Amino acid sequence: MINAENVLICIAVPFAISFIFTKGSARQLASAFLAGMIGCIFSAYVAGFIQLTSGYSAEDTSIFLSPIIEESMKLLLILFCIYLYGPSGKRIELLAVGIGTGFATFENCCILLSSGSQQLTYMLVRGSAVGVMHIVTLVALAKGLQLLKMYKAFFFIGIVGMLSIPVTIHGLYNLLVSQPGVSSYIGYAMPMLCVILLYMTNIVKKR
Repeated sequence: MINAENVLICIAVPFAISFIFTKGSARQLASAFLAGMIGCIFSAYVAGFIQLTSGYSAEDTSIFLSPIIEESMKLLLILFCIYLYGPSGKRIELLAVGIGTGFATFENCCILLSSGSQQLTYMLVRGSAVGVMHIVTLVALAKGLQLLKMYKAFFFIGIVGMLSIPVTIHGLYNLLVSQPGVSSYIGYAMPMLCVILLYMTNIVKKR
């Protein structure tokens, strides 16, 4: 077992100090990364508490509860960052990437320290599948928020509707990888496929 709070302090302090020497987009990205790490540990607290009180197993919590808890936490973080830095389109996506990367990095660090790093295959899966999944779900949410802003539908019901996109992706991923075999391979490939689709969307948007 590890003390996640100690891991957070070790990573967060250098990022906090970097604020002194950065400004503009660099500072916004660093603060979003830090917010993502803090959101990760709070999501773990909430999921752990609900698991204990509801009697859900670890697998059921991962499939049914974690996607809702984690994506809702990331949504709150990105809305807070938008409130601080402004709702421009490019900034929303930058903040989303920072929060998603911070969330994934902290989660992977805790898993790495608690489970060890003996198996290279497991580490590759953690990095290229689980870690990437946290980024693509939030980038997808950011694009949804940009659409809401464009069509002037930036209100509660629209935001909740857009939240269903990352929750569905996250939940589907957890469900697919919960069982060994072909379904797990499809799940592991999902995040990178989403990266390709989102990248192609950016290319088409620029034309």
